[in-house]
Amino acid sequence: MHRNLNILMLGGAKRVAMAEQLIRAGKRLGCNVKIYSHELSEQEPIASVGTVIPGKRYSDPAVDAELDEIISRHDIHVVLPFVDPAIEPAARCKQRHPEVFVPVSSPEVSHAMFDKVLAAQLFEHNGIAIPTTYTAENIEYPAILKPRTGSASRGIVVAHNAADVQAAPLPLDQYLIQQYIANREELTVDCYVGTYDHEAKCTVPRIRLATAGGEAIRTITQRNQQLEATAKKVLQSLRLEGAVTLQFLHDLDTDRYLLMEINPRLGGGVICSICAGADIASMIIEEAQDINALPRHDWRDKTLMTRYFKEVIFFNDSTNNEQQ
Repeated sequence: MHRNLNILMLGGAKRVAMAEQLIRAGKRLGCNVKIYSHELSEQEPIASVGTVIPGKRYSDPAVDAELDEIISRHDIHVVLPFVDPAIEPAARCKQRHPEVFVPVSSPEVSHAMFDKVLAAQLFEHNGIAIPTTYTAENIEYPAILKPRTGSASRGIVVAHNAADVQAAPLPLDQYLIQQYIANREELTVDCYVGTYDHEAKCTVPRIRLATAGGEAIRTITQRNQQLEATAKKVLQSLRLEGAVTLQFLHDLDTDRYLLMEINPRLGGGVICSICAGADIASMIIEEAQDINALPRHDWRDKTLMTRYFKEVIFFNDSTNNEQQ
């Protein structure tokens, strides 16, 4: 067991609350957690609880070598991605550094999750229910066009006729085209799959009540046995590992739960599920210490999380940054 556990967050930036959860989880297990975060800029809020290491974009071919150097220089024990572009570098890092705990899925699965067309094909191949998918030749209206590599709902087009499709800013082969379901409810499921026994340690549905920039700023947990069972089947069929965020659409007309997308990383609103009792932070620390994480299925229903802004001030001299 490590008395001191060094965690490298990839794109941790605003994830101060998650870093604090990891630090507290470490204390409960008797280890001192130190946070590092790889960022484009040193002036990120995560600097208030850890050490920021400025570096390259995750699309840069040289980023793998950069991460290798950081792992060696700072004796990193755990690597956690917090933004979509960091997931594939983290998965590759897992292959190069078996001595480091990197709770992410394989590079192949990680790659597929960030091409919506490939992801939809993978879901259908594994018998997972998704909205009806169209080709450019057989579109039925209304339809929704999602950029293949987009995120945070940017660039989505809802098409009610052929003219709407023709007006789409991207070529049609750059979209995932699916049935648009107007009478719907969207739900997130925060999950953790053990890396030792591949058991789904938690599956916590929650409703995003308000968002800003594609991220939940007000969300509430919701017990839903059908959705929890569906989430477990998705996790098992795709052999996902570590923290996973599932996005489902509930078709209210047919009472079906349809998978929209998978983010194989910690979601921005996961703090709600952690505070409800599905302590994913503790699961990460336990597994990093070679302990098979305990399941957390007794989380509290109707746990509401809301957020507020908090400032971190950076001075233009050697003075340390301050939280206000």
